Amino acid sequence: MKNIIAAGALALAPLAAFGQAFPNKPIKIVIPFVAGGSSDIVGRALGSKFQEFLGQPAVVENKPGANGAIAAEFVAKSDPDGYTVLVGSIGVFSINTALFKDLRYNPVRDFAPITLAVTTPNILVTKPSLPASNVKELISYAKANPGKLSYCSSGTGSSDHLTGEVFKQAVGAEAVHIPYKGGAACQTDIMGNQVDFSFQNLGAVTNYIRAGKMKALVVTAKERNPQLPNVPAAGEAGFPDMIVTSWQAAAAPAKTPRDVVMKLNDAMVKTMRSPEVRERMTAIGFDVVAGTPEEFGQFMKAEVERWTVVVNKGGIKPE
Repeated sequence: MKNIIAAGALALAPLAAFGQAFPNKPIKIVIPFVAGGSSDIVGRALGSKFQEFLGQPAVVENKPGANGAIAAEFVAKSDPDGYTVLVGSIGVFSINTALFKDLRYNPVRDFAPITLAVTTPNILVTKPSLPASNVKELISYAKANPGKLSYCSSGTGSSDHLTGEVFKQAVGAEAVHIPYKGGAACQTDIMGNQVDFSFQNLGAVTNYIRAGKMKALVVTAKERNPQLPNVPAAGEAGFPDMIVTSWQAAAAPAKTPRDVVMKLNDAMVKTMRSPEVRERMTAIGFDVVAGTPEEFGQFMKAEVERWTVVVNKGGIKPE
């Protein structure tokens, strides 16, 4: 009888193990910002094929606040089992570390990188009436009118704010920073000639540039962007320090098992490289990366180091 029971237990063991294989329930994707923004768009895209590639659906939860820090801390302290994933931005994974001295998470220490999903360059745009048609003319104008130029951003510590700071540090020009609560209001005031210039995500302002509602001086990339082929790139214009990308990426809590991270990476990479998702991302100005966990980990460390230097040199404080 004991042998029969033992044999039965052995027969059931593979079934039990299979029942616990990852994933066996829906996976939560936490977005650190409100619905409709870049992180939300990319997060929903990343999870759109979980059912197909993992056999379980993705459940998206928006958890905004504190420049993304609330969601990041929540995920960092979640169980490291792969069922809670953070999809966030350059701010969440790098800039916050430099900006907030009392940050309650550390992106390098507290997360297991999954993948760098997409990148997008910023683009230097000016109000229509500004008497500058290229970067050198803008620099000359700024130096001839010290302290009179203003530039707006979607908020203190955002990529567009710090790209503006990189610009000021690289060329030695001064301009007054005006932080907004989001990029849309900043763009509106650029077009209304209320603010002089800004560094906005390329995809967010492409149509405005084409319509002549704002001027585009340079793309913060090594090469020109096919969406705006007439706008020079920072690399070719002789401003290598101004090569900056905004980006979105995915990570799980630290100590998430390697095999689980790789399953998530495989599903996300296949999703982002699928024709329909890649086409959707390209249409709104994103370049699909979808690389390995190791590549994202190295990239994140380099970005933390870069923006720490920029924040410290500029004496930038959170508002």
